[in-house]
Amino acid sequence: MIYFSADRHFNHKNILKYCNRPWSTIEEMNEGIIERHNSKVNPGDTVYDLGDFAFSNHKQFLSRLNGNIIRIKGSHDRDMKSPRMLVIRPEELLDEYGNQRSITLCHYSMRTWETSHYGSFHLFGHSHGNLEPYGLSFDVGVDCWNYYPASLDEICEKMATLNPIVDFRKNKG
Repeated sequence: MIYFSADRHFNHKNILKYCNRPWSTIEEMNEGIIERHNSKVNPGDTVYDLGDFAFSNHKQFLSRLNGNIIRIKGSHDRDMKSPRMLVIRPEELLDEYGNQRSITLCHYSMRTWETSHYGSFHLFGHSHGNLEPYGLSFDVGVDCWNYYPASLDEICEKMATLNPIVDFRKNKG
């Protein structure tokens, strides 16, 4: 299974008030986000993290999260060498004609992206739910998904509300 997430902000005390998160302390927030992540993601799953992962101790948190986590650099990820943008082509993500779709992943929202005019998706973070979807593009930050990562199936369901195409997946079920 493939998942997407952003803006966890582990160990970032001020994010509690900036984003009105439902925890009293950063320790509670850290544990709550880890628990929610691990309740959905299995060890063999792939998780694309679109930035602003942690203020400190990245490795401490990575070691506690299920899945193979592929990180994209965000505005607070100063010490990492990950890319700032990544284009993926999940095998199961097909359009209504059977053509493979791509997903452009970036910490920041873009108005256009590679093949945006051909039905590709764009997922981003950074805005903590303050930007409306634009075309086939929306925020996958934890503040938008009740602090859980979003699965590819959930991404496709949301995209279907932004586009008249009902089912983007090759295989249902």
